[in-house]
Order: sequence, then C-alpha cells, then structure tokens
Amino acid sequence: MCSPIPGTVLFDGHQAIKGYALNKMCYSFNDAANRNAFLRDEEAYCARFGLNASQRSAIRSRQVRDLIEAGGNVYYLAKFAGILGLDVQDLGAQQTGMSKDAFKARLLAAAHDETGVL
Repeated sequence: MCSPIPGTVLFDGHQAIKGYALNKMCYSFNDAANRNAFLRDEEAYCARFGLNASQRSAIRSRQVRDLIEAGGNVYYLAKFAGILGLDVQDLGAQQTGMSKDAFKARLLAAAHDETGVL
C-alpha cells in the first residue's frame, strides 16, 4: 500500500460512496437537456439528485478542490466543468493551485522528463 500524497484526497470506496449523488449529477450532464436544466435552476437540479449541503456548497464555489473534498471524481467533474467553459487543464490547474499556463508548462516539462513525474 502506498502512502497518500500530502494534500491529496484519495478517491477510494469511502469517497465514492460520499460522492455518489454529486458524481451521478455530473454524469447526467452528458445530455444537453440536463445541462440546460441545471443552468435554468441550479438549486432545483442539485435537489433532484439529493446533493447534501457540502456538495451544494462545492457546486456553488466552482472550486475543484471543494468538489473533490465533497466526494467528486475528476472524470465526472469534467462534465460539470464543461458547463462552465472549463477544460481538464483548468481542473488540473485548480487542483494544484497553479495558473493554467503554469500547469501546462509543468505538463510539458514532465513529458520531456524521463521519469514523467509532475
């Protein structure tokens, strides 16, 4: 078993259960009608999926770290980010506390590094 990286939320069984409603809602954004319904009435849409207070607060914050803490899985959160006009690099930048340009530079540097370590 490997030790966790400081400051990192490990998406394990506990987090999966904790974030089930949030991730289910984000998955629903595969359908354009659902994205539009969310944009029309965000609170009602969150209620429809049974998000708890922590998850609703994380949705309102639009911060990836808050969403992950609330049980979000980055692959499902990417669907939510798309509604906001964000891409996966935006999510990575938020997760690391970096600007998007700095995050992209870090990815490129890791790609050229033999170890591939970010």
